[in-house]
Amino acid sequence: MTIVRLGYVAMSVDLQNASPSQTMTFAQFKKIKDRDAAIRKLERIAVSNLENCLRLLKHNAGNQIHFFRFSSRLIPLANHEELPDWDYMKPLKEPLNKLAGYIKENPSRIDFHPDHFVVLNSPDKDILKNSLKTLAMHERLLKGMEIDTEHRCVLHVGGGYNDKEKALELFIHNWAYVSPAIQRMIMLENDDTTFTVKDTLYLCEKLGLPMVFDYHHHLAHHEEDDWQDDWERIIGTWSQSSLPIKMHISSPRSEKDFRAHADTIDPQMFLRFLQEVKGTVPEIHCMIEAKQKDAALFQLVKDMQEREGMTWMDQSSFIID
Repeated sequence: MTIVRLGYVAMSVDLQNASPSQTMTFAQFKKIKDRDAAIRKLERIAVSNLENCLRLLKHNAGNQIHFFRFSSRLIPLANHEELPDWDYMKPLKEPLNKLAGYIKENPSRIDFHPDHFVVLNSPDKDILKNSLKTLAMHERLLKGMEIDTEHRCVLHVGGGYNDKEKALELFIHNWAYVSPAIQRMIMLENDDTTFTVKDTLYLCEKLGLPMVFDYHHHLAHHEEDDWQDDWERIIGTWSQSSLPIKMHISSPRSEKDFRAHADTIDPQMFLRFLQEVKGTVPEIHCMIEAKQKDAALFQLVKDMQEREGMTWMDQSSFIID
């Protein structure tokens, strides 16, 4: 018996005018002649993004969804090299406090998946420095929402740099430059082009990090078909975490475009995974990465409710026997 909880990513297709990723480019910023006015506009956008996060959490609560990934683009131009004097957290205190209060009253698992430019195994010192600054921003946002920062940011291993073994060792080398507070936030995920389940497990076991298993990525990129042989090791990486094991679920757009995410989730594909892992963990949280966001979750629930062997706890959680 295993409890399965479903979540989705960043924004809703059902909720109108609630984007948490409204932005301003630096080119647009420079066109505003009054620099202070330009910064105020940046701050208004960031506040609006956080207000929309609150709307999204209320939408989730109304649909009994307890697992959600916040957008990593909440603060446009945060840490931009031309804005070193901008204290972007100061104007966000009130909306962050509102989010903290709501999350306290309506508990939900919240995390982030920082953008692809956050690369901890980069040989370029500037890229590593900017990656750490971006992760520090995520830590400040989590603290502002009074969320325990432990294991809240999913990262890919990074670049292969034409030598995968050297790239893995470079991650370990650069890990020494990562502060303990940031280290505490990190989870690693297998990707669909370079680092397989076994590669990612190597780092997770060596550094004591939880591994987020991406089933679709494994199908797209592996050296051995059988991920089940590594499942116990994946579970083991979560042994020191206070959170249930997490995985990503998506479906290929097509056989030709296999790596791209489909609009929705193939229920048969998901069910095959669940049949393999049921009973191995008491609870698993499955983050849906599909183009249709919450609509994909609702459709998957509808599809799964027609199957036998499941007891539904609420609108997004079920027990598989």
